[in-house]
Amino acid sequence: MIVNIDEEVCTGCKQCSKVCPVDAIYGEEGLPQRIDTNKCVICGQCIQICKSYASIIDEGYEFLDNKRKERKLPVSLKEPLFAAFNTCDIEKVKEALKDPEIFTVVQCAPAVRVALGEDFGYDLGVLTPGKMATALRKLNFDRVYDTNFAADLTIMEEGSELIKRVSENKNLPMFTSCCPAWVKFMEDNYPHLIHHLSSCKSPQQMGGTVFKTYGSKLNKIEPSKIYSVSIMPCTCKKYECDREEMNSSGYKDVDVVLTTRELAYLIKEMNIDFKNIIEGKFDDILGNYTGAATIFGVTGGVMEAAIRTGYELITKESIPKIDILEVRGDSEIRKSTIKVGELNLRVGVISGLKNVVSILKDLEDGNLDLDFIEVMTCPAGCVSGGGQPKLLLEEYRDIAYSNRAKSIYNHDSNLDIRKSHENPAIKQIYKDYLGEPLGEKSHKLLHTKYCMGREVTN
Repeated sequence: MIVNIDEEVCTGCKQCSKVCPVDAIYGEEGLPQRIDTNKCVICGQCIQICKSYASIIDEGYEFLDNKRKERKLPVSLKEPLFAAFNTCDIEKVKEALKDPEIFTVVQCAPAVRVALGEDFGYDLGVLTPGKMATALRKLNFDRVYDTNFAADLTIMEEGSELIKRVSENKNLPMFTSCCPAWVKFMEDNYPHLIHHLSSCKSPQQMGGTVFKTYGSKLNKIEPSKIYSVSIMPCTCKKYECDREEMNSSGYKDVDVVLTTRELAYLIKEMNIDFKNIIEGKFDDILGNYTGAATIFGVTGGVMEAAIRTGYELITKESIPKIDILEVRGDSEIRKSTIKVGELNLRVGVISGLKNVVSILKDLEDGNLDLDFIEVMTCPAGCVSGGGQPKLLLEEYRDIAYSNRAKSIYNHDSNLDIRKSHENPAIKQIYKDYLGEPLGEKSHKLLHTKYCMGREVTN
């Protein structure tokens, strides 16, 4: 079980049930709630909203110590133990970092760097990529890479796939496949529509594959000795990395996922003074990224990044307006038509999984007039993921999501390169290793097939 509700701690307030996008949580009010694992998409929104916690006064120190052991949490952890929680994989990472025979690499998702600081006293949404990179080096990772590099790679593949589908008028609309909870929802509930999903792996999985293939050559390390760790804002990424088909490198592409919260736990346990460490950088070349990659962390960002590159690949001209404001915002369903040369590209952005049901119904009925659709399970995209720092007061939730999104857009606007296809490191990996987008090697390593009627355990 990746996402859990502790019946010894749950007070039955049913807030988790109200926020669950797939109605997977059930139970009478005032009694412990339970998760229907056949429905659950492992998004972790129940973890974010949960307010029921084990009290020292009511339960005593021994009860809390035992709970920490059960959940494999650091004994030094001081924060409350809430009823809803996810599995903790810190010990796996610590063991790998201590093993001199293992070459450890780590990647960090764009939404992590605008939230991690909150667990160290920073204001909501403060951007801390440099301190995060330094902290990861202090934890003794051999290479500090970036999921943003893989996000740029995703745009090259996904943008090319969209162009191919549009030109052939085949399997439209195309849905994004970056969000594993959304993919799982589609597989579980609409398996007859999975051909509409992009075949691209998520940036996390593309990164994991590249680190154990191209990265192993760069580092002159055998892939079997590489242990790949991902830092993600998302609890469902733990499920995604364990999918049996995610082994294109010949090994498990991503060995383990830590959430943003788990990384904060680990940094604190290792006594790293996050606020006062100097700012570092990610390793070249698999840590280089553009503004297009960093906006993956907010709803509409994947769509905007794809349009920036897709426009120029189709028209062979510079995009006249790099900020695609039509796909930004906080409305639950956003539709617009983007002029791409002679093409009128009809796009949609869906925030929150419940809002995709009406779109899928229109698709089934033949009433959907869209070409490309981004879907994110969490309400504000990855910045509001289930693995992000917990917001104890509800009045801070909207502020946190807004500030995190603003930091991401500011980071994008302040970067010298803001289009994925202009990333020199992306050009290099295609020249030296992958060949071309949708080519034989890139398709083998960076694309996958989705499953009808997948049977999984949360």
